Amino acid sequence: MCVCVSLAVTDRGKSHFLQRIGNFSMFPSMYGVCGCCGALRPRYKRLVDNIFPDDPEDSLVKANMEKLIFYALSAPEKLDRIGAYLSERLCRDVVRHRYGYVCIAMEALDQLLMACHCQSINLFVESFLTMVRQLLESDKPNLQILGTNSFVKFANIEEDTPSYHRSYDLFVSRFSEMCHSSYEDPDTRTRIRMAGIRGLQGVVRKTVKDELQANIWDPQHMDKIVPSLLFNLQQDEITERSPSPHTEKDKESPVELTERCFRELLGRAAYGNIKNAVKPVLMHLDNHSLWEGKSFAVQCFKIIMYSIQSQHSHLVIQLLLGHLDANSKNSATVREGIVEVISEAAAIEASGSIGPTVLEVFNILLRQLQLSVDYELTGTYEPYPNAGNKLIKGSEERQLQEAVIKTIGLFANTLPTYQRSEVMLFIMGKFPVPEMDPALGSANTGFVGSRMIQIMLLKSLLQVTAGFQTTNMLTALPSSFLDPLLSFTLMEDVKIRLLVLNVLISLIDRHDNKHKFSSLRVITDVLTLKLKMNKCSRQDNLFMKKHSQRLYRHIFLASKEKTSGQGHFQSLYTLFGLICVELANEEVVVDLIRLALALQNLALSEEILPVYNRCAIHALSAAYLNLISQLTTVPTFCQHVHEVIEARRKELPFMLPDDVFMETPKLPEKMVNVEGEVLFSQTKIAEMLGGSGYSSERLATFYIPELTDEDRLSKRKSIGDTISLQLEMDSRHSPEKEQKTPAEQITFETLKQAIVDDVILEEQERERRRQVIERFQTAPFEEIVAHCGARAALLQSKLNQIFEITISRPPPTPSGSVGNGKNCSVPVYEMKFPDLFYEMKFPDLSVYKHCSQISLLPF
Repeated sequence: MCVCVSLAVTDRGKSHFLQRIGNFSMFPSMYGVCGCCGALRPRYKRLVDNIFPDDPEDSLVKANMEKLIFYALSAPEKLDRIGAYLSERLCRDVVRHRYGYVCIAMEALDQLLMACHCQSINLFVESFLTMVRQLLESDKPNLQILGTNSFVKFANIEEDTPSYHRSYDLFVSRFSEMCHSSYEDPDTRTRIRMAGIRGLQGVVRKTVKDELQANIWDPQHMDKIVPSLLFNLQQDEITERSPSPHTEKDKESPVELTERCFRELLGRAAYGNIKNAVKPVLMHLDNHSLWEGKSFAVQCFKIIMYSIQSQHSHLVIQLLLGHLDANSKNSATVREGIVEVISEAAAIEASGSIGPTVLEVFNILLRQLQLSVDYELTGTYEPYPNAGNKLIKGSEERQLQEAVIKTIGLFANTLPTYQRSEVMLFIMGKFPVPEMDPALGSANTGFVGSRMIQIMLLKSLLQVTAGFQTTNMLTALPSSFLDPLLSFTLMEDVKIRLLVLNVLISLIDRHDNKHKFSSLRVITDVLTLKLKMNKCSRQDNLFMKKHSQRLYRHIFLASKEKTSGQGHFQSLYTLFGLICVELANEEVVVDLIRLALALQNLALSEEILPVYNRCAIHALSAAYLNLISQLTTVPTFCQHVHEVIEARRKELPFMLPDDVFMETPKLPEKMVNVEGEVLFSQTKIAEMLGGSGYSSERLATFYIPELTDEDRLSKRKSIGDTISLQLEMDSRHSPEKEQKTPAEQITFETLKQAIVDDVILEEQERERRRQVIERFQTAPFEEIVAHCGARAALLQSKLNQIFEITISRPPPTPSGSVGNGKNCSVPVYEMKFPDLFYEMKFPDLSVYKHCSQISLLPF
């Protein structure tokens, strides 16, 4: 029979027949006895064989392919056998290096996958994946790319039936290796890497929607996928420096493909998968030292922030903050890079979505600020274990500090007003108090470290208050925040005082008017400033009614500081102007004019002030009175102010801003006695404004600040001393120190003596305070209890004295007559009164009518 068949075929068919005989001789177990006879072979094998042309260079036989597809759709139970047979042929062709037939086999598999969606597709897919795996494991780039393209087509097919046993672990590993290909030829290397990227994209698409598949978000998979994508994304910097001349405009570049795949991966991440997707990014940047360059790290997290769902943004921020905390002992450049990324992420993040732990975000940033200050001052990481001996550069630490402060401001800008107020209170509570809490700060930094931390915290507070706008300042700025902040204006440190004034300016400026007062000068026409003014609201009136006198007092005391410079007086002028524009009513205007006149008197009377300060105070008073006279629009008032300013220009120009606030001030060697027309007259101003409805009686009253213990101890070197003042005042008013003092007549000399700082009193109070704190920190518990018990014993002794005096007098009888000598020994608190007495005098004590004695306890 075989002979007849061989005689019936043509010459060309004969050669093909002989080739089949050769194949049979090589695989006898596969084809069996009937392997040489095509008519006796299974139909699905004949249909598969017919799709292959005689010449491998030719393409797939389309007519026979349609027959094979029709057969597979008609007999779906044969689909798994078709797949297995195609797999056998492909493996054989790969071994024999007949790559043309390999391409035809993969094309046939692709068409079968696209056409068939029956319940038996799972078994066919297993054969398909086996062939793809065979191609990926080959060392031929073209075969790897061919297998990847087929897998990508398969990934886009939605299967009708689920699969419970399919695994893609090998594909993830192989595609990741292709992404890191180092093939010699650049074009081939690029093609392999792009194939690997598309393969990873296909794996993600295939597994992310199917809950029955292996979880692609597991760390074992993400640790391969994400670094592979970042590796190709990083090549963008190299290609920018040396672009390839063979780049085609119509084709997608590897970097663009990588970014699109990375965005798709992050866009599919749910809430619980964000951590697994972002952590490999942090590890990759750590392992390859990419934080220091900043640009690539910022680029990566911009992609992340724009790709993930907006409600998950705070998770990325928390991961970055935790990573910053974990790298506290790393170099300043690395920490600065992380902070820069956090700053960019905060700018992208949706408003108000930094998560539920708002204060924790600021706590971490402030802690990094404090650590940076310690590193800068000590020059080493030695206080922290396992830090190693690293060289610390002060300039790098300062750059880090500025980056942290900027990031704090960006975070604050995303918060609503009420949360920003909480953050301001939180920062205020972070100021170090060395006397009260020795654990704060480093032991090696001392006072200098505390001062630097205070400056950094004030800079952070200034960033938080920038752009702060509220309709109700009374609730947004509570006394617990405003009182200590105003107290800081009395610090000895020049920089701290200036920062506090700028913070106050940011808080009051709600219509962006502060830049219009940027130069301290005599304004010719206030309309040129184009000020934004609104009528003072009821809430603003309540705020000024509660805090205005304290605010005026600190402005007055801050003006008389000897170390104040041009920046301080400029800030005071801006603060004057903003109060007048933002919070002014008739009463506030009157008080501000009185305050300006009080500053003029201060410059005249304070001979201990330097000449520059006295001239600057005169100039400040003149500039402000000129401003407020134009705002009140009272002609006579404006005329008086104008006449005084013109008189000063002619006679004493050093009392005006133009000659004082310049690079080389034109000052006299000694301040001369000033009087007459060059001074503003409080009496005239009171008469002029009184006719326009202002309180002339109040205007005629000299402004005298209310002095407190805090002001008498104004020369404090740190904010810690200010915060610990409460403890100082409480201990001063204890019963042991309380004693009556005779009334003292208040004179000008008395007020002057109260304002002038008493250094001896300050040292005594500071020493006494230190002893009190040291006693409570070091003394045994029993000694503290005994000390507190002594106060109760003192009260009891006073009560006993009162009782003895009462007993010595004859007690009255219930009838009202004086008792005899027998009753003299009975104290009043032991007398027995009738029941009616209790019911009439003490209705609530009627329940005690059967009690024989009422005891008085020293509560």
